[in-house]
Amino acid sequence: MTAKNTLVQAPPYAVEQAIRRLGSNLRTARLRRNLTIGEVGEKIGTGPRAVSDAEKGKVSTGIAVYTALLWAYDLLSPMEGLADPALDEEGMNLSLSKERARTRVKEGLDNEF
Repeated sequence: MTAKNTLVQAPPYAVEQAIRRLGSNLRTARLRRNLTIGEVGEKIGTGPRAVSDAEKGKVSTGIAVYTALLWAYDLLSPMEGLADPALDEEGMNLSLSKERARTRVKEGLDNEF
């Protein structure tokens, strides 16, 4: 029995749209550089189908293909800031609230004199 990957079959709308937009942007980047799908596939070490699937924004295409295409077009630097913990305000706030909840009051002696 094969397990179903719900994310690939029915991704959240925002995820699907973001990947389609990325694919479209990658296609535009390739065309502006006057490169063929085959040339780009060769440069990143994959076949033309993987490049084509990425440009179509297929959710099942691996992140390595998308990342390699960004590299091939010299567009990889913005990836450095993705999910940067220093920029994750919500995560930092949640972390702080959880830390406070975990703080234990020591039993026994106190500082009251």
